[in-house]
Amino acid sequence: MKIIAHGIDLVDFGRIEEMLAKHESRFLDRVFTAREQADAESVKNRIEKLAGRFAAKEAVMKLIGTGWRDGVAWTDIETVNNPLGGPEVNISGKVKEIADKKGIEQITLSITHTANFALASAVALQG
Repeated sequence: MKIIAHGIDLVDFGRIEEMLAKHESRFLDRVFTAREQADAESVKNRIEKLAGRFAAKEAVMKLIGTGWRDGVAWTDIETVNNPLGGPEVNISGKVKEIADKKGIEQITLSITHTANFALASAVALQG
């Protein structure tokens, strides 16, 4: 397989806390799938989990290169944990259409956290 694109994003936990304080359910439902929301509720540090997932969505958008337009929805990108606990990304809808047109066959994802930040790196693979 060869790397055909890369995206990276850094999210300050304060940004997520602010969005939750201002628009909790509207923000959650617009940005995160039901599974992502449930996963965040099941961990000790909900903000850390949400910030990591938010960064992952931004990183995936950067690698497909279109931005949030033309029918792309935040929930077209879903980050879940594999059986070993590592993050995996599922794409659907318009994001899947764009990825298919660009020849993206797989997206690998890495998420890391500090005390105040979450960073995600997404790599698009082909072949």
